[in-house]
Amino acid sequence: MENSEDVFSINEQEVMEYYDLKGSSGKIKLKLKMLRSWILHYIAYSSPLSNFVINIQRSRGVIIGKNCHLSPYVLIDLVYPGLVKIEDNVTLGSNSMIFAHINPTANLKLKKTQYPRKIAQVIIKSGAVINPGVIITAGVTIGKNAIVSIGSAVFEDVPDNCVVLGNPARVVKKLDLEEK
Repeated sequence: MENSEDVFSINEQEVMEYYDLKGSSGKIKLKLKMLRSWILHYIAYSSPLSNFVINIQRSRGVIIGKNCHLSPYVLIDLVYPGLVKIEDNVTLGSNSMIFAHINPTANLKLKKTQYPRKIAQVIIKSGAVINPGVIITAGVTIGKNAIVSIGSAVFEDVPDNCVVLGNPARVVKKLDLEEK
């Protein structure tokens, strides 16, 4: 069995490289950065006040447009919040989760072979509705006016003007949003 300390060191080094931090002072800066992110997330997580939540998430580095609504209990990536972009008029339902990274932290064999750390921007385009319990993974773009149904897991991009549902999420309906 591999030493768990090695796993922690590898993960810490990967995050330090991403943030361009080096040495022992870099480790301290990283720990302070993660602590700040966690504290701000903790403050925002259970608040019913959407504008308050949005302001706190913005201070973490999340890019959030105008007229959005974030319900309580939304989890936005704690390590890479700046890679999450939420455009205008987006709704995020309770217990939805958005991850800008994927990392099999405890299994070095998987990490070194088929499942290395993946870090990629998540974009939720204008007018999208993310219903409660949705999971969005690294590198996904949710299209304009798309609706992601309750409890769906999104691993691939969602086209504009579509309803998706399931695990994995798949298109079940195209929306006719032409102005009449």
